[in-house]
Amino acid sequence: MSAQVQRPPGHRSVGLTGGIATGKSTVAALLRERGIAVLDADQVSRDLTAPGSPTLAALVDRFGPGLLLPDGTLHRKALGDIIFNDPSARAALNAITHPAIGAAVASWVAAQPGVCVVEATLMVETGSHRRYDDLLVVSCAPALQRARLCAREGIDAAAAEARIAAQAPLAEKEALASEIIWNNDGLDALRAATASAWAALMARPPGAGRPQRPGGSRTDQ
Repeated sequence: MSAQVQRPPGHRSVGLTGGIATGKSTVAALLRERGIAVLDADQVSRDLTAPGSPTLAALVDRFGPGLLLPDGTLHRKALGDIIFNDPSARAALNAITHPAIGAAVASWVAAQPGVCVVEATLMVETGSHRRYDDLLVVSCAPALQRARLCAREGIDAAAAEARIAAQAPLAEKEALASEIIWNNDGLDALRAATASAWAALMARPPGAGRPQRPGGSRTDQ
């Protein structure tokens, strides 16, 4: 995703990311509860790969008709199985989808009148975190991440490890964060951690919290 976010006066853009099964989408929902504009870049991707779209056609050309379900929609599990086990396939997917996603996200961000958040799974992996003023990273203990992923997807530990390994390590994402939101406990603790991280972020000028030290700013262990 190479499009640049253009910021009008008073505007502030915040990237939101985290490892798979760390609770990023739950944090996005908690931010929406607070009245903050949040865009799900993964939903943008789903919209751009709707039946009949040029992006879906390009994916089928690259990966074959097995990517389509009987109703013509993208078979996301089949695609996931391919890219989680093949770095070159993952790179090909990114080359097809990320330019269109980046343009759509940049257009949405530019249209927001104040503070806005973009939630994306592969923000660090693609380098798109650099285009936002601030970066929130949702993280948790690695063992808890594995357990959550196994329970959510109904997969074994080896499959969970493969999916986790397909993303940048949590420590790498944490090191880039303006604020880290720790999700090692229940929803109430996560709600409190999210509120604390957001308050700390908004207390500083845009970009002032980008890392000056290896671990980022840890708001809740």
